[in-house]
Amino acid sequence: MAEYIKLYEENPNPKDVKRAIDIVRGGGLIIYPSDTVYALGCDITNNRALEKVANIKNVKLAKANFSFVCEDLSNLSDYVKQIDSTTFKILKRALPGPYTFILPGNNNLPTVFKKKKEVGIRVPDNNITRALVKELGNPIISTSIKDEDEVIEYTTDPELIYEKWMNIVDVVIDGGYGDNVPSTVIDLTGSEPVLIREGKGSLEI
Repeated sequence: MAEYIKLYEENPNPKDVKRAIDIVRGGGLIIYPSDTVYALGCDITNNRALEKVANIKNVKLAKANFSFVCEDLSNLSDYVKQIDSTTFKILKRALPGPYTFILPGNNNLPTVFKKKKEVGIRVPDNNITRALVKELGNPIISTSIKDEDEVIEYTTDPELIYEKWMNIVDVVIDGGYGDNVPSTVIDLTGSEPVLIREGKGSLEI
């Protein structure tokens, strides 16, 4: 059964952050808050955990469009090809924030994603998320947890999320009520930004 860990965004308790990340580092799956919806994730360097997430989402891992959640833009060059100054300015203005930016991936992508030419990058404006990533030392995979209810697309109550997921994942972070609007997705791989999905992030960036 999953561990249920309460964290406060103003000041996430380092001991509890470490407890959660010890589970993730050991290959565990985590549900955590962001500045948009609650997300399912794992360590991007753990292939077995990545396979589990792909199975839950019912997709083949090589084709999965999982985003990488980074602590800040300093992680960027680890996985993204060199970008021009215009692209960097957009990222700097918008992040941290409720956006997923699709960028050209480089050769350092984890083995399972090597065939992908691009990667979705998130830097959420949420202290809990960034504290988790910082403790881990590399990005966490992010994929939103959908609700089967046709009316409510995303569950916002962490206790209800725990009830539903406690036998599927290894740790659920309660960071308070989540949002029910996903991130805005913008493709920056071409010469002009292309809106893929309008979400919580403003288009004025």
